[in-house]
Amino acid sequence: MQWYCESLTEYKRLKTREVNIGGLLTGNFHPIRVQTMTTTDTMNTLATVEQSVRCIEAGAEMVRITAPSKRDAENLLNIKNELRKRGYDTPLIADIHFTPNAAEIAARIVEKVRVNPGNYIDKKKFEFIEYTDSAYHSEIERIRQRFTPLVKICKEYGTAMRIGTNHGSLSDRIMSRYGDTPMGMVESAMEFLRIARDESFHNIVLSMKSSNPQVMVQAYRLLVRQMTDEFRECYPLHLGVTEAGDGEDGRVKSAVGIGTLLEDGIGDTIRVSLTEDPEFEIPVCRDIVKRYPKESLTTHHSPLTTYHLPPATHYSPFQYKRRETFVVNHIGGHHVPVVIADLGKAGAITKEVLQRIGYSYDEALDKWNISDLAADYIFFDGDELPFALPGTLKVMLPAKRWIHCSDKEKYYPLFSFEEYLNTGQQSKSGILNVVMLDCFNEGDAFDVNKLDKIKNDPAVVLALSSSNKNAMQSVRHMFMELLQKEIRNPAVLITDSNRQTPDEHLIHFATETGALFLDGFGDGICLGMNAESYALLSNRYGQLNASGRNYVDNKSPEQFVNSTAFSILQATRTRISKTEYISCPSCGRTLFDLQETTAKIRAVTNHLKGVKIAIMGCIVNGPGEMADADFGYVGSGPGKITLYKGKEVVKRSVDSSIAVEELINLLKESDVWVEP
Repeated sequence: MQWYCESLTEYKRLKTREVNIGGLLTGNFHPIRVQTMTTTDTMNTLATVEQSVRCIEAGAEMVRITAPSKRDAENLLNIKNELRKRGYDTPLIADIHFTPNAAEIAARIVEKVRVNPGNYIDKKKFEFIEYTDSAYHSEIERIRQRFTPLVKICKEYGTAMRIGTNHGSLSDRIMSRYGDTPMGMVESAMEFLRIARDESFHNIVLSMKSSNPQVMVQAYRLLVRQMTDEFRECYPLHLGVTEAGDGEDGRVKSAVGIGTLLEDGIGDTIRVSLTEDPEFEIPVCRDIVKRYPKESLTTHHSPLTTYHLPPATHYSPFQYKRRETFVVNHIGGHHVPVVIADLGKAGAITKEVLQRIGYSYDEALDKWNISDLAADYIFFDGDELPFALPGTLKVMLPAKRWIHCSDKEKYYPLFSFEEYLNTGQQSKSGILNVVMLDCFNEGDAFDVNKLDKIKNDPAVVLALSSSNKNAMQSVRHMFMELLQKEIRNPAVLITDSNRQTPDEHLIHFATETGALFLDGFGDGICLGMNAESYALLSNRYGQLNASGRNYVDNKSPEQFVNSTAFSILQATRTRISKTEYISCPSCGRTLFDLQETTAKIRAVTNHLKGVKIAIMGCIVNGPGEMADADFGYVGSGPGKITLYKGKEVVKRSVDSSIAVEELINLLKESDVWVEP
């Protein structure tokens, strides 16, 4: 194993124990399973059954239902019986947080029970507690006494269990010893897993969820390493990014977190937590999972022995640290990753075309307006433009075109690797040369020693892509070579898509590039698509625009791709360019209409660049998951909202009819509000 997975540079799935969930097998190289969670009141049997049926018919292989009380847990039997009567045998999962008694009831009824070790026995009051080793051990024994009865029931009834840690609900005990860290998340789950193993109970799945994909990915990696070191085996892993939000941002954030781990061969079940009706989560799950067909388990690329990286690189997959590079024309160093817009299929480049990537021209004032989502560079295969470029926008052209440009301050050449090596210095830019490299293309045995010829060339930025099926691993392989050779040239990520639908494009782009950005690799991003995909998307937007509708506010493939690039950088926390929403997907505990409220809040706050706003349906994960947010809007009772600033309660029991206005007042009082 290489640190935390079977291979860092080829696709190999992690072997895990086999777990039986009501006849549905997971782990041990079985297909990656998809699931969702109902949003109805569990006591409303018919509504929960009807929604479960919609989810099952959409493709859900498991359905999770909240059971916050003993009454809810008991009613699971009515729900299960009605589903079975209708011919649906899909396994049901009871979601338990604060109530061990409810878990013990549910474990006798449904096929799987999920417990959150952060609040199943422990509590969270944001209190720091000093523990001696003996006092801490006593707390573990208290947990053993409370948790063991559930383990024995699950073992007796053949019920599976998910030990599901949430970053937002780590107990005060864990926080006091480990802090708000991925390792704290791991230890929270391991305490419960050790108790289960002591009872010879192994029908267990684990999860490490967070609304921050960086934290989520690091926690899963650490968990795999910990299980491997301690038990010499791994249990199946359920993947998910909590409170991902809705629309494009929710899909991108989920694909970044889930896709990064699946690319490493980690993950046996997934759920995409969108603030949308649960049946709409399933197609997104399926789009993610279909990237990993069963036959791909034996598909490997660019095999590689484990790298022994020089200490100077400081690379660790368990904590974020950006690869150290020098600066080339504002690319690399401490600059945020740049966005390069591929306009190669847009036709003639006009001022109207630039509007698609964030630059709108006011002809009356002869002035450019530049949005927060304006690309930094554009690429096309053409001649120098007949008008002055706006602001700091710059152009990358094929070297054969660039040589004829008069403006060598804003136009820069793009070379293939071999072309650059064979071009005289007089035909290169003294400011920026983009050198493209197809990383370990299977049809071309690249000699990595050639990298020494561009090593630390002060005007070279590498543009890395791969035509391999498992492209991310091949590009990561190249980054490992750069680290080992201590080559510090900046590198931008080039990813093309041949997918069909907007969701498929989002997932592909976010998975291929997000995994690398989370590893600290990448000083820029350029996304594109093949001609067929571009034509399909152009036609789609043409039809939508003609009907007065659009998809996530995009009106052209260029705008869609540009927006996606910024969403990926936002999700990986490498470049913040817009408001971030931490919005839970709703469940039977939710105390208001999350979709409607999220839309209202987004409509009045989406211009607040860099502000993080959490919109949480109830108290379960609310205050904890919001610890990563600047402001929080949390359901605290029927028709009542509590507003937070960070972890601090600012306004309690606000009537939901005026709560959005009160949130805006809080933003104004906190000096973060600007007029739209």
